[in-house]
Amino acid sequence: MWKKKTTDLKKKSPNLKNKLDTVFSRFIRLRDARKDGTFQCISCGRILPLDQADCGHYINRQHMSTRFSEKNCNAQCRSCNRFDEGNMQGYRRGLILKYGEPAVLLLESMKTQTNKISDFEYSAMIKYYQGEVKRLKEEKQIRQI
Repeated sequence: MWKKKTTDLKKKSPNLKNKLDTVFSRFIRLRDARKDGTFQCISCGRILPLDQADCGHYINRQHMSTRFSEKNCNAQCRSCNRFDEGNMQGYRRGLILKYGEPAVLLLESMKTQTNKISDFEYSAMIKYYQGEVKRLKEEKQIRQI
């Protein structure tokens, strides 16, 4: 009877997180796209059309400290990402080639850290990555993704 009224503030975070997931995924796929509209899978090395790219995470998305890390996320073919459990051995090799072993070890150590993102931070990140997506689309002349 005397319950405190809850506000909609707590309900915003999942929507903002989902929106950021979508924009960030688009950014990663565009970042890793080639000018000819293809990409190279970080795990298996296959070159495929960009519309077959997923935003693969080396450290699982449940770990918020690395969920939106640009080094943790790379274009990955759907076969590796969805059906080969991320092809983690190939993914790790690809990360070492791309960023070096110290960066991979840092990512692996970051997964145990706690990270809470505020609604303000979500909104700022969404705005930033929307701008980056627009810039990359123009730069690489890619219309759809």
